Amino acid sequence: MSKNTLLQEKAAAYDKNNAIKHEVNITLGRLKEFRQKFTFAENLASIEWLDADKLYKVNPDEVGEFFQFIEKNLNIQGTPIQNNSNLYRNTRLQIKEFRNLLRTTVDDRKSLAQKVDAPWERLGGMSQDKFLAKKIIYCFNYEKGHVLPVFANQHMRHFVNRVVGVAAVQTKYLSLGQEYEHYTTELLNAKNSLPLTKDWDNLYFARFLYATYPPPDTEPIGVNVQSERKIGNAVSNEQLELQGFMRLLGDLQKQGKISGEQFRENRQLWMQQPSEREALIQRLKRLLTN
Repeated sequence: MSKNTLLQEKAAAYDKNNAIKHEVNITLGRLKEFRQKFTFAENLASIEWLDADKLYKVNPDEVGEFFQFIEKNLNIQGTPIQNNSNLYRNTRLQIKEFRNLLRTTVDDRKSLAQKVDAPWERLGGMSQDKFLAKKIIYCFNYEKGHVLPVFANQHMRHFVNRVVGVAAVQTKYLSLGQEYEHYTTELLNAKNSLPLTKDWDNLYFARFLYATYPPPDTEPIGVNVQSERKIGNAVSNEQLELQGFMRLLGDLQKQGKISGEQFRENRQLWMQQPSEREALIQRLKRLLTN
């Protein structure tokens, strides 16, 4: 059976009672309200007026409404769960840098790859895979139809493998953003190739992907919410980062650019010096392309 036929069958069997579609419509309605409050895409000057308290409040410490929305509405079941309190606090402290990143986020002249590859790592606490950056990019570009709310490159790779095929899974891109854009394009092409899924909202399609092809790095856990038993998925962000780093080291070793001893030394550096991980990765990526 072809991948396309299998996708068609699974899509036809998905969400028969439209319960997920109802949830997605509610989320999209909230997203529109969020965009009405934060009109950065429509009014670039409003970025300069962004109040630091909208990001993170102090005395007492409290997450501002900008990130409250993202926390409550963009944690799709199966996506990595993170504690971003320090990162939110740092966006307040580095609000000038954050405003510049927002300008890139809403710039239609920038590609998805360029938006992801913008210097988000300058915000202290941003993960290597830039989960939060991708969520923000989604919020301010979702209506254009070219972004997909799957925020881990590893999950993107898994879905492309299952939906499109191994031949479409590329791993040796120069940047995180180029890889992310490639996987996004592959998945949206697959979605738009079928009459049944073509008109699905991308958020609904992402819910379908996580329900139908759960990534192997997620595991079910019980979560008590308001005395009800709910099932969620959790994955260690550090585990995702380490897996990506090990693939990079493996590629370098296969090409003869590092020895086995250097492989072990770099792995040890990654484990022992978390604050230097981004610089280490960029250095190794440059070595890979030279």
